[in-house]
Amino acid sequence: MAIAEDLILLERLLEDLIIRYEQYFIGLEKREPLQLLSDVEKMVRRYTGTPITNTMHKHKYTMMVARLNSYREHWNRVLRLIEEGRYSRDRFIRDLHQRQNAAGPRGENPPQHGGTGQQAHDIDLDRIYHEYREARRSCNLPVDNLSPELLSAAIKKKKPGLVARLGTEELVFRVVVENGKPKIKASHRK
Repeated sequence: MAIAEDLILLERLLEDLIIRYEQYFIGLEKREPLQLLSDVEKMVRRYTGTPITNTMHKHKYTMMVARLNSYREHWNRVLRLIEEGRYSRDRFIRDLHQRQNAAGPRGENPPQHGGTGQQAHDIDLDRIYHEYREARRSCNLPVDNLSPELLSAAIKKKKPGLVARLGTEELVFRVVVENGKPKIKASHRK
């Protein structure tokens, strides 16, 4: 194959690999896509020592190799967090499954879309608490005095002002880091 066709194939395989890893991290795939990773790495190694004379092809190849290396570092970090039990999406899904399994034997249907009422609020609060705590740790801020109750009280205190400002009670909260400090931001649920 010519380098142009190989670059198109490499780009397609890399996109597929990124999607498969994301599916693996959220639990849709049961196994890490090691075979696909091996195929992508094999394609990359094929042109590692070969001089590429076409500038456009050389640039495209270099960019894809850099993208693969960047994603590989990200995947290794996430895999390490999963092994240590500190991966937030993994914990959130595990807690969700535990709640569903606890409700399941009594014949109750598991809640759809995170449940309703207090259970949905609790799940959302757990997610916000874990994300906020991880954000504080990543910013090297103390987390000793942080508790779900304190976070819940702070959100309840701010909620009336947010409802008045946004014009809806259907709020969704997310954690962001701005200027080295984690913050909880609210927006209306779509």
